[in-house]
Amino acid sequence: MRIYIVKIFFLLFFLCILARLFYWQVVRADFLQVRGENQHFKDTFVEAERGKIFFQDGSTLASSNPAFSLYGLPKVSSPEEKLKLSYILAKILADDSSQIDAEAKDLLNSLQQDLYWVPLKKGLEAQTRRKIEDLNLKGIGFDLSNARFYPEGSSSAHLLGFVGSDSKGGQKGYFGLEGFYEGELKGLPGLLRHEKDALGLPILIGKFFTSEAQNGKDLMLNIDRFIQFTVEEALKRGLEKYGAKAASAVVMDPKTGAILALASFPNYDPAKYFNFPSDYYKNPIVADTYEPGSTFKVLVMAAALNEDVVTPETVCDICGGPISLGGFSIRTWNNKYYPETTLQDVIIHSDNTGMVFTGMKLGLDKFYSYLENFGFGDPSDIDLQDESSLDLRPKNKWRDIDLATASFGQGIALTPIQMVRAVGALANGGYLMEPHVAQKIIDEKGSFEIKPKVIRQVIKESTAKIITEMMVKAVDEGEAKWAKPKGFKIAGKTGTAQIPVAGHYDPNKTIASFVGFAPSDNPKFVMLVRYDQPSSSIFGSETAAPTFFEIAKELFIYYKIAPGE
Repeated sequence: MRIYIVKIFFLLFFLCILARLFYWQVVRADFLQVRGENQHFKDTFVEAERGKIFFQDGSTLASSNPAFSLYGLPKVSSPEEKLKLSYILAKILADDSSQIDAEAKDLLNSLQQDLYWVPLKKGLEAQTRRKIEDLNLKGIGFDLSNARFYPEGSSSAHLLGFVGSDSKGGQKGYFGLEGFYEGELKGLPGLLRHEKDALGLPILIGKFFTSEAQNGKDLMLNIDRFIQFTVEEALKRGLEKYGAKAASAVVMDPKTGAILALASFPNYDPAKYFNFPSDYYKNPIVADTYEPGSTFKVLVMAAALNEDVVTPETVCDICGGPISLGGFSIRTWNNKYYPETTLQDVIIHSDNTGMVFTGMKLGLDKFYSYLENFGFGDPSDIDLQDESSLDLRPKNKWRDIDLATASFGQGIALTPIQMVRAVGALANGGYLMEPHVAQKIIDEKGSFEIKPKVIRQVIKESTAKIITEMMVKAVDEGEAKWAKPKGFKIAGKTGTAQIPVAGHYDPNKTIASFVGFAPSDNPKFVMLVRYDQPSSSIFGSETAAPTFFEIAKELFIYYKIAPGE
């Protein structure tokens, strides 16, 4: 009996050994093989060169320059040597003398790790490397890498975004084009694998394996360098002249959706983004929502014209004074009223009561349908990473007062790119285009062209012509006529939107804007100019409109457009 028990015991013991061997050699084989290779081999990833970004004319907007990464070898230095090394390096690497102690502390923390190799500083220029090498310091070394270089400095910062570090310390694009086209620009890293000894040092006669890095693809933009420069300089002057908190502008080709210029202030230097507040990073043209005010009136009027519920000669029979609706009183912006006014004059005088009349004629169902057709409530799908879009309020939650106020651009929020895209549909015969900053994606095999994309037809071509003529008269006879370039037919509309604060509108804080296109009979551009809280004047006709016309003058010369009137 005892022998039988012993036999069973040995049999079970033998089976346990077999099961354990099966587990290690079959079930966990792949894991152990990888772990063994990690102990025996060292992998070094070779950075791919990030793709370049070019203006429309081929001049460089972003590229990569050779840079160096400083690393340390903690195992080869004593504690005293590490402390001394940290302060020597900090004096060279710190941005200013006040940062030396903090920089030295960070370096010392890295050098005190129980590792054979630690990264210390990335993106060093060749001049800095030479300074350090001349000191013949023990326990450090350099790796060759790439650093993003922006020849134009802060120009087009909100278009570009910047290149920072991901969670693993690698390069990654954030915001703008750098973020949106990260997959195309970054390329694929190469791999250098070699056998190492117990100390982690390479075995010279050991196995060696390499795979070459594949460089990133290049971007050719629709951005016109001259137009971009013109817009930026005009905004800088306007920002100072009108005492605004912020300024932005976007210029688009209405026929193709190509973004010709896009700029916002305050901006930042994408090469030194870390020195600026993070609030500066987002692009206000695509990320900020605002109430458009009177610029929105041309879209509502276009919808009503398209549905044949009004004509430019239709007489408003409720425009003799303020309108009471749902316990609210709706007034004109200047408390002037025009009994029996036509809808053409409603646009010229920017008459809120006339727009309430137009909105009522259109009705909520059709009004809401045109909001959707003009693209509000949905992203524009522009190729910039930080685009946002507010959903439209559900139609069943709209009241009569909501329809009334939305008809003159109050109580509805949108982004500047949505606004300029919608007005672009008035300029090109009624077609809503998808906006695009990039024109081509280029690699060693050739190029991929980003072709214009029509989303839908929103209004009829005949309607587009009628609303265009109404907008031309609004420019010629409206509040901003004093600033208009003589001899040119420009279709446009001013906007002065009060900013909602704590449940009410602040009468002294506005977003002043002007949107339009020119020449009206064959538009080369559609443009929106916007100032946030201008202090010299709260009105778009006295701030945004002059800047619009200032830029337009330069564009007429650039496009060789002669006065036609």
